[in-house]
Amino acid sequence: MPVILSPSSAPPSGPGSQFPDVGFASATWIDPQGNRWPLTDTNPSRGYFTLSAGVSGLGAAPITLTTDDYPRGGVKVRHIQPDPRVVVWPIHVYGDSHTEFLGRWRQLARAFSNTKRYGPGWLEISRPDGSRRRISAYYQEGFEGLGSQGSGIISDSAVLSLYCPDPYWIDPDAVLIHREYAAAATSFFSPYPTVSSSQVLGDTTAVNPGDETAWPTWTITGPASAITATNNSTGESFVLTPTSALTSGQKVFITTDPPTVRYQDGSNWISKLSWPDAVLWGLLPGLNNVTFTLSGSNTGSAVDLSFNSRYETA
Repeated sequence: MPVILSPSSAPPSGPGSQFPDVGFASATWIDPQGNRWPLTDTNPSRGYFTLSAGVSGLGAAPITLTTDDYPRGGVKVRHIQPDPRVVVWPIHVYGDSHTEFLGRWRQLARAFSNTKRYGPGWLEISRPDGSRRRISAYYQEGFEGLGSQGSGIISDSAVLSLYCPDPYWIDPDAVLIHREYAAAATSFFSPYPTVSSSQVLGDTTAVNPGDETAWPTWTITGPASAITATNNSTGESFVLTPTSALTSGQKVFITTDPPTVRYQDGSNWISKLSWPDAVLWGLLPGLNNVTFTLSGSNTGSAVDLSFNSRYETA
């Protein structure tokens, strides 16, 4: 655990803190109940701020390499496994009196430690251009104070360790793709109707701006008797065939991480996929060519796909 120096009670000037390899940014802790705790707001009424010296864990995700020895020396890398990360976050808390300091200390400690009861919170980093990245985290340790002479009276510092099971940061603003049924068009230059497939809702280019595979969520709206989703860039696809065709307005919800298929009433439809060949595929970084096909589609048929880009760094 890094060693920090005990600062004075007054917070530093400026709207944010400068973190190693990050530059100026603002940080917020979002506790499991959705309450937002600004970590770099220097408003004295908050009574706490981030100590930039000692912040770590914001860089590229840690990995473990699995290797096999070569008889002639050296190794072959057999597998690369991204590991959970730990973000270290030092905080200084202060007050004008012991009672005020203690109230702030206890309140902030509760905001982090309640992840053991209510599930993970989010550490969010915002940039001056308005972009944001966040990571899911559990409080692990560190809200203990310095334990040195003079600390714990009207001020103290804690060095928090936040455990992140998924080491990648996500953009909280989802990318949305919508495709819906359209009747066959007619040509202005010909008196005869043109022929097109109303089943294919779209040959679509989906761009994942992130550094890692993104795992989309699907909403399928009937009418439809079967749904085929293909990522032509990877060759992966799945087919969902309901026991009876979806009627107008009926919906199916599909998640790819974790894999789930739910009808609108909550019933489990995972068995209705085209096993064993079905792959609830992800979107590679960059450009993905995808196709949505709905058999039995008609007015109101639609496919909605959404995903959050994932990144190596904050």
